[in-house]
Amino acid sequence: MFSIAVENISKTYGKVRALQDVSFSVAPGELFGLIGPDGAGKSTLFRILTTLILADSGSASVAGNAVVKAYKNIRKTIGYMPGTFSLYQDLTVQENLDFFAAIFGTSIQENYALIKDIYVQLEPFKDRFAGKLSGGMKQKLALCCALIHKPTVLFLDEPTTGVDAVSRVEFWEMLKKLKQKGITILVSTPYMDEASLCDRIALIQSGKILSINTPQKLITDFKAPLLALKHKDPYQLLQYVRTLPITDSILPFGAYLHWVLNDTISVDEIQRTYFHKQYSSTEIAVIEPSVEDVFLALSKDSN
Repeated sequence: MFSIAVENISKTYGKVRALQDVSFSVAPGELFGLIGPDGAGKSTLFRILTTLILADSGSASVAGNAVVKAYKNIRKTIGYMPGTFSLYQDLTVQENLDFFAAIFGTSIQENYALIKDIYVQLEPFKDRFAGKLSGGMKQKLALCCALIHKPTVLFLDEPTTGVDAVSRVEFWEMLKKLKQKGITILVSTPYMDEASLCDRIALIQSGKILSINTPQKLITDFKAPLLALKHKDPYQLLQYVRTLPITDSILPFGAYLHWVLNDTISVDEIQRTYFHKQYSSTEIAVIEPSVEDVFLALSKDSN
């Protein structure tokens, strides 16, 4: 039995198709990532799976419970951390934890082993109002409250958005430890670099699943030649390369341009044929694709 099963879920808001026939499954104890930009449909799907809204069509189950018929059971057995900080900002850290424990008929002491690694970082601030915490500490408090009743499935909707780089790393270390304790985790993120930290991922864009696989398998299946270019005038180079017959796509990646070719051709031949004159100083290197390269290629093909 899957911990999460989604079959042909669709959801529309007016003329906007937020989700279009989305299907995937998550095995018990798996850390599964839903990867896509803002507006891709991630939060809508999370709200459906956590029984907050209804899908227009399709079906889904969480921990063996149908999201419509057995929503009360689901709410007792899952932890949910929404995309925006939603705890009581005028309560202290300790008061928030006690409140959520009381709702589920438990206590911090009863499930302390599960939250210990996170709580010890919060304990020095236990008398501070939640609204006065830093972004990273708010994140840790929200995770503690989501775990306080020992859920079997954990939903984390963009948990690292808006926090610093160190807090992001710490958070993913926490998820690894929770996974080792047998908790199934579904996490969404717009950060492509976080995809490699998941067991499997689903790439989502405009409400459609583009592909599902392990991060490494998605990268391995990317067969097109990929080059990194660097030039003193990247915008001018970008416009020029788009006109070349060997170009499949070219997009900015930081200080570089990532150039996907539609044919196999050596760097030397590219230099001789296309990059003489004003582009002779262009740095060119063959590179391995990232999940972001895969995502952009799949997004282009789906349009």
